[in-house]
Amino acid sequence: MNADDHSETAPDAISVDAQDASRPEHAKGGIGLKEDFIMALRFFSRLPTGSSPHQKPDLGRIAMALPLASVAIGIGPALLFLGATLIGLPPYFAAALGVAAMVIASGGMAEDALADSMDGLFGGYTRERRLDIMKDSRHGTYGVAAMSLFLLLRVTALGAVATTSPLAAAAIWLAATIVGRSGALWLAVALPAARSDGASAAVGRLPRLSFIIGAVFAAVLLFLLGGPASGILSLVVALLLSVGVIAGWASICQRLVGGQTGDLIGALGALIEIAVLTALIAFV
Repeated sequence: MNADDHSETAPDAISVDAQDASRPEHAKGGIGLKEDFIMALRFFSRLPTGSSPHQKPDLGRIAMALPLASVAIGIGPALLFLGATLIGLPPYFAAALGVAAMVIASGGMAEDALADSMDGLFGGYTRERRLDIMKDSRHGTYGVAAMSLFLLLRVTALGAVATTSPLAAAAIWLAATIVGRSGALWLAVALPAARSDGASAAVGRLPRLSFIIGAVFAAVLLFLLGGPASGILSLVVALLLSVGVIAGWASICQRLVGGQTGDLIGALGALIEIAVLTALIAFV
């Protein structure tokens, strides 16, 4: 019943990029929107980002640039999904292609984080055991079930909407991924790191103002992308569902492990994405 800290990937298993960022030769780098955007891409994806110096991840900077980075991460999979439907491929097959492309672009961070978190939180009986399970490289029953359901829910949601409006389905999905990543960072504001040796602890608590700026930007993109297809009421419902999921997940994390990890943040992003998709597709 275990899972790997590879997905302390989001943010705890942020990959070699995050590890390299702590080395002296990577410590130098500029500060600005471009640099923050690149930092966010390196933190949350496997997309190429050029040869600029790697900087130590700073959650405050990442949070503000993350909505834009999420657009860059999600636009390719969304366009692949849209294009596949427009050339006549069955909607559910096209949705599966798009989701597969998203897994590749993001490095499977959300999927792995969700599996690790479900294995750890519900497969252990003590705080220490739960954290140990989340660091294990193997996935157990809870993790496999959660990851499979996450992929299935995305594919069926997109395929169902694409039967009537492929463009609406692509826009709604992109909006959901943006809100999911940005909203999940609330854990880094509200809770301390559950352990001292993960990347989440290394980057520290997220300043509340930085989170708010990023969250507002994400909400604006939600309204721009999701509004035309589903209407204002669905957007309000999506935001309320997201807040409820965030509050509930934060409470579970506090009670079971006493804080947050990158896996728990990544898992929350996946849960928010499904919550937003649920709200939006209900009104399309």
